[in-house]
Amino acid sequence: MQAFLKGASVQATKPQKDKAAAGPSTEKKAKPLPWVEKYRPKCVDEVAFQEEVVAVLKKSLQGADLPNLLFYGPPGTGKTSTILAAARELFGPELYRQRVLELNASDERGIQVVREKVKNFAQLTVAGTRTDGKPCPPFKIIILDEADSMTSAAQAALRRTMEKESRTTRFCLICNYVSRIIEPLTSRCSKFRFKPLANQVQEERLLEICEKENLKYSKEGIAALVQVSEGDLRKAITFLQSAARLNVDKEVTESAVVEIAGVVPDKMIDNLLQICLKGTFEKLEVAVRNMVDEGYAATQILCQLHESIIAHDLSDKQKSAITEKMAVVDKCLADGADEYLQMLSLCSLIMQQAALNN
Repeated sequence: MQAFLKGASVQATKPQKDKAAAGPSTEKKAKPLPWVEKYRPKCVDEVAFQEEVVAVLKKSLQGADLPNLLFYGPPGTGKTSTILAAARELFGPELYRQRVLELNASDERGIQVVREKVKNFAQLTVAGTRTDGKPCPPFKIIILDEADSMTSAAQAALRRTMEKESRTTRFCLICNYVSRIIEPLTSRCSKFRFKPLANQVQEERLLEICEKENLKYSKEGIAALVQVSEGDLRKAITFLQSAARLNVDKEVTESAVVEIAGVVPDKMIDNLLQICLKGTFEKLEVAVRNMVDEGYAATQILCQLHESIIAHDLSDKQKSAITEKMAVVDKCLADGADEYLQMLSLCSLIMQQAALNN
């Protein structure tokens, strides 16, 4: 029996040896990363545009102390990047893995996660020294991304854990909508609002990436990237990488960006609006059918149509009636209604309102 077990253990260890032998050759090759990850800020100073947050975090890092944090704001504005950069500066590359627990609350959002994962990690005590000799805070950080997806029961359970483990653990809650976080949690955290990034800041970061990647680009292309991303830098960088891969040898142009972003060309929106204002219902049917058949998302058409209506010289009463209908259409689309019928319904109302002027 012993001899058999011995043989089995030898067989079990053999493949591991082969793996170890094969390991170094595969590890040497640098894995290609998405540009969003490649150019994610490595330290707090690299975080763009969020001056107040950066100033507070830098002061906290100097004293190696942090309050519980609550970051909220639109997607792609640097919330997760900021806390990850701060944690790296606090703990250094060696201790970072042991001291930081990152959970995406949209995947794991039940009370069981708070009771098991969060509680168990929070109860561990840690020393206040780093391997490189720098001072290190005697606490761990738990990052709960998309915390507004957590159930109310899970948030209530988290409240008690926050209180009990305050000596050994700091929490950072990240969400898009602060109103979805229960009041007892928000009162225990320092709240920071992340603003959508200004056009100039986005442009600078995109040009910096273009230089590092040796990309050819046109001014119009970069301007289009900034416009379609609407303050979301992550979206802008992703579109830039997609546009660069679409035309490997050519420059990043406005048309390439528009195509990748799925934005409806301005000509088509203007044409649709002109038919609504001065055309016939038959022409309107054809125009809407063509746009839907082309594969443009109805929600995207709705957004761009909204901007055009607001800029148009209709009366305030007419604009309010149209935008109210837009809200109804948006809700119907979210519930899975037919895109063609909803767009036709909206455009026919615009036609009715325009007829009041004639």
